[in-house]
Amino acid sequence: MSSSRSRRVEYDRFIPFRSAMDMDYARFALTRPSRPQRDGSRESPSSVAYQKLLDDCILKNRSRILAFKTAPEAPASKLPQFDEPIRPQKKQQRRIPKEPERVLVIRGLLDDNVLNLLDWGSNNVLAIGLEDAVYLWDAANESTKLLQPAEDRGPITCIRWSPDCAVLAVAYGNSDLALIDPATGHVVDGMEDENQAPVLSLAWRSNSILTVGRFDGTVVDYDFRKDDMFICFYNGHRRGVCSLKWSGLSGRYLASGGHDKLVHIWDACMPVSRHRPRQRQWLHRISSHTSIVKAVDWCPTRSNLLASGGGCNDHCVKFWNTINGACLNSIDAGSEVCALLWDKNKSELLTSHGSPNNQLTLWNYPSMTRVAEVSGHSSRVLSLAGSPLGGVVASAAADETVRLGLLQHRYTSDPKIELEKWCQMGYNADTF
Repeated sequence: MSSSRSRRVEYDRFIPFRSAMDMDYARFALTRPSRPQRDGSRESPSSVAYQKLLDDCILKNRSRILAFKTAPEAPASKLPQFDEPIRPQKKQQRRIPKEPERVLVIRGLLDDNVLNLLDWGSNNVLAIGLEDAVYLWDAANESTKLLQPAEDRGPITCIRWSPDCAVLAVAYGNSDLALIDPATGHVVDGMEDENQAPVLSLAWRSNSILTVGRFDGTVVDYDFRKDDMFICFYNGHRRGVCSLKWSGLSGRYLASGGHDKLVHIWDACMPVSRHRPRQRQWLHRISSHTSIVKAVDWCPTRSNLLASGGGCNDHCVKFWNTINGACLNSIDAGSEVCALLWDKNKSELLTSHGSPNNQLTLWNYPSMTRVAEVSGHSSRVLSLAGSPLGGVVASAAADETVRLGLLQHRYTSDPKIELEKWCQMGYNADTF
């Protein structure tokens, strides 16, 4: 009776698959001498290393001479040359361009270190405040637009984009504050009070709450959604407040620098007095600078790290722990520190300076070694603004130019496309 199971066929020998055999390798394997030396001596280290490299690259660590099935196709690989030493691949060196990608020649840019006349919004539009107008430069399509304010308001003292870029806050020398729709150029909201001191600095806490620093040292929060816009008053400065920055990660802390050489750190969550519910007291008062403090910025990757820079009689960049108010480090930059800007993706800090070199200096944090220095401005560099795309910085100087430069050639996922985009801007100078 036959079984239902299939019978296994047994062969008395294996037949090699000649088409899959490497006859040259087979000849080499059969005729090469064995590894141990015939005289009992040991192979030299160089011979052992050569044999291992030969097995890896040429022989592919094969041990069989006969082949009994078709060999899979292997992708071709580039083999090293044996007459050249094998060296590790060099790391691509970073190169920061010394020349700007574009220079905007601006007529009417005021030479005043307490004013804030440059801001780059999240809509990729660069706003530049002049004596009697605001110029908007769209980095995406290179178009420009002029926002002409009403007459008899005095020179523009400060500009600042809202977080969503729906409005541009513009402060004037006569103490007026206007919120302008950039699409139409119309004023959608604002304040007019001749009894107030002129505005020197602005900082948006949200899309509707704006913090205002004035020439008399007052710092006030306004909510433009309410009829009574006044929210709270920050009591601390005795003279003009020329710098205001909310912490980027949490939006909880406010830093302010002023003419009185002071830096204040305020905690928005700190409880206020029942007797004065609209008045906030400072969390930390920093008095170690010896000159005006306009350069203030929060580290984007460390929520409790603040950097500040002193003016012409100070020359120092200082770093602060905002939890306990301790100074973490102090570096003498060699000249007036007009502005500073943290890199969004790296632990690096960019500072702008005055006489004698009027340069931009890129520092590595926390070592504070100089990564690069970029010169080109003929007067002190008053303001810095970073592109929302990263890697590009605009610097405005008293020489009436705004220079746009790359911090590095490799700063996005596709650096060639990004670099070509900036290089295709055409000629190197435009006059508005």
